[in-house]
Amino acid sequence: MKTRTPILLTALLVGTALAQGAAPLSLNLNMSLVRSVKVDGKVTEQFSPSPSNVQPGDLISQVVNVRNTGSRSIKNVPVTLPVPKNTVYVAPEKDMSVARTEYSIDGGKTFAAAPLKKKVTVTENGKTVTREVEVKPNEYNAVRWTITEINANQTLKLGYRIQVR
Repeated sequence: MKTRTPILLTALLVGTALAQGAAPLSLNLNMSLVRSVKVDGKVTEQFSPSPSNVQPGDLISQVVNVRNTGSRSIKNVPVTLPVPKNTVYVAPEKDMSVARTEYSIDGGKTFAAAPLKKKVTVTENGKTVTREVEVKPNEYNAVRWTITEINANQTLKLGYRIQVR
């Protein structure tokens, strides 16, 4: 199998472009390889931080720590994270801070809450018909969280899981 490391570099470089605006925020992107392992007969997840090599099919957890380094609360903070190339979005990360989450299928030009819809044109009985269909999560290519309010010195975690193609 071919090793895929460009996704790690891409995701790490995204860290500087995550938050929009000049708010006093500190952003830190952490990636971990997620493996299912058996411990005492139970299947559990094992996280390997900052993997140097990943393989097609590997599951990666991407978590952004958002910290308000200022002395006042900040409201309506958007944080955007693209889905790296050579990966597909799988699901939101478990047990993360609550923020309004929206998804994009057009590279971050537009965002909407899940489930996303798109129009497709098909031929039925010899006629061209336009239908609205639900977009599958593996078609998402960016995620945007809007934090309603983050207090001074507060840290929130936002994240999702991707799978290497």
